[in-house]
Amino acid sequence: MLTPYHILPDNARVWIYQANRSFTQEEVWEISDILENFVDRWQSHQKDVAGYGSLYYRRFLVLMADESKCDIGGCSIDSSVKLIRELEQAYDLNFFDRMKVCYKITNDLIGSFPFDKLNEMLESGKLKDDSIVFNNLVATKKDFETNWEKPFKESPFARFAV
Repeated sequence: MLTPYHILPDNARVWIYQANRSFTQEEVWEISDILENFVDRWQSHQKDVAGYGSLYYRRFLVLMADESKCDIGGCSIDSSVKLIRELEQAYDLNFFDRMKVCYKITNDLIGSFPFDKLNEMLESGKLKDDSIVFNNLVATKKDFETNWEKPFKESPFARFAV
């Protein structure tokens, strides 16, 4: 059951899928429609999931679910992963490369680099302590709002810089 973002509780569960490239405007429209239809029909144990789905920065697909209304079980998670895999196939995307780091180049432009190039990015000045990076491991809506976008120096990635 499609649920407006502002109605979801702070502890709503979050899944973030980072694409290997930015979506075109046409893809944004199409994928947003597919995502909305999926969330509207999303179920767990034959119960409607109070969920939300949206694209952010033309690069990230975000799903949220209110588990206080319905536990999210293996089958419902599997159905969301199946959707992501279908989108990968249909749009020649990769949402599962966890070794890429995304960062803001400008407020609207997102760049990415392989994690093993972190020190190179810092040394070249392309990534700075105050550069905004994305922590896709946030687990709740509240965490999404407060910890998804962080300056590099406050991010989990900072501990890997030498």
